[in-house]
Amino acid sequence: MKMLNKVPEITIFFWIIKVLATTVGETGADFLSTTMKLGLVGTSYVMSALFLIALLVQLKSQRYIPALYWLVVVLVSVVGTLLSDNLVDRMGVSLATTSIIFASALLVVFVLWYLSEKTLSVHIIETTKRELFYWAAILCTFSLGTSAGDLIAERLGVGYALSALIFAGVIAATYIAYRFFKLNAILAFWIAYIFTRPLGASLGDLLTQPVKESGLGLGTVATSSIFLITIIGLVIYLTRRQKQKSMSLNAASH
Repeated sequence: MKMLNKVPEITIFFWIIKVLATTVGETGADFLSTTMKLGLVGTSYVMSALFLIALLVQLKSQRYIPALYWLVVVLVSVVGTLLSDNLVDRMGVSLATTSIIFASALLVVFVLWYLSEKTLSVHIIETTKRELFYWAAILCTFSLGTSAGDLIAERLGVGYALSALIFAGVIAATYIAYRFFKLNAILAFWIAYIFTRPLGASLGDLLTQPVKESGLGLGTVATSSIFLITIIGLVIYLTRRQKQKSMSLNAASH
């Protein structure tokens, strides 16, 4: 069944909220698991349930609702982080292996999505099937970004600040390739989307980890709160702008 487009325009606001959401995914998971003492398993159950509820509401919606869409993104960022953490911390799977697992899972989603829809475009998401592929791909990018980011920043000893610069550099190079060298727009989008996850995770770790561990020592509570408030402010702005745009279109049609 066709619906109105269910996803936002790809603007600077999209990317700002995306990076903020990925950082909240990193700091939020740590806050619930460690600070609130829910543990990795308890946090996984709670956040997975909240994510599934929000996703079902999103799937039932017939149009793009900024608050609902970005709530799902924040929750999927936490769940994606927890998937990686459970494999690494609870099951002892190496970060290199989990990176390969999630990269393979993402590739499978892309292949199935393309075979079914003949496109991987994120500009028009107007059927439930296409939206399911969209969210499956996003979940895989968050888990992949978590594993790959931790692998580079921690296991390879690159550090959070330098890792953030590396990931930001990859995103900048992707934009330049798209803007000036005609890199395919869909490919450019997904490369940037994948690398904003480790960028956000590195920023989150940089802000929250103790100074002795190369962090700034702000803690998970302060960092999560600041970023969530910023996300809420931007979503309110986008919601108002969307309403004004709808009112203008309605007025023009009459």
